[in-house]
Amino acid sequence: MTVNYDSPGDGVALITLNRPDKLNSFNRQLRADLTAALAKASADDKIRAVVVTGEGRAFCAGADVSAVDEMSNVEDILNTEYAGFLNIVQSAPKPVIAAINGPAAGIGMTLALTCDLRVMGEGAYLMSAFSNIGLVPDGGLSFLLTREIGYARAYQLAIEAEKIDAKRAAEWGLVNRVVADDKVLENAMGWAAEIATRAPVALALTKRAFRAAAQDGLKNAMAYEAMLQRQAIATEDCAEGVAALFQKRKPAFKGK
Repeated sequence: MTVNYDSPGDGVALITLNRPDKLNSFNRQLRADLTAALAKASADDKIRAVVVTGEGRAFCAGADVSAVDEMSNVEDILNTEYAGFLNIVQSAPKPVIAAINGPAAGIGMTLALTCDLRVMGEGAYLMSAFSNIGLVPDGGLSFLLTREIGYARAYQLAIEAEKIDAKRAAEWGLVNRVVADDKVLENAMGWAAEIATRAPVALALTKRAFRAAAQDGLKNAMAYEAMLQRQAIATEDCAEGVAALFQKRKPAFKGK
């Protein structure tokens, strides 16, 4: 399985992305498995809080661009398969905590920022890596980043693909807690167990209220990004960016 699902007690579900050899990057199977795991946790009345993390040294490196399906029908995939699990995180009647145990790049960063709460390891980083291969942020990241840190910072991070270390992520309000790398999951699970003792209906209604206040326009942003990504993925620059990634060299973009 590309996702491990565990319910260790205390009303907490632990969902672990499990493609460590690929830094937990998304392929079709991982998208399907994560959607199923989140739906299961969301529907289970015994579960009152959810923790999402990654196996190995990464939280999620983004999309697996070596997978053929990632580079074809991108708009449909974004609007169905990616939107599927991202929308569950947003609408689940219980808090979802991201335990960011390592790099969260590309749509892995989107997943982390879509979660309600975030615990980040001192050595982890966030990265909007899309421009490195001639693509645009997707999954709603343009909305999420702009909302959290403002247009100028968000745009700069998107076009320069700069790594955001844990210290700066905390200063900018992108994460709630920064802890030692070997304490990320322990801290997130303890926090989830604490939250799980609170009134479930109040938690659900409070989440609904704050999501409604913060996310007006997010679905429109996700759909618009998907349309733009379809245009970007058809460019020669995107093909060059992907080739350079696998050849471990600097891409030579030509604006075509």
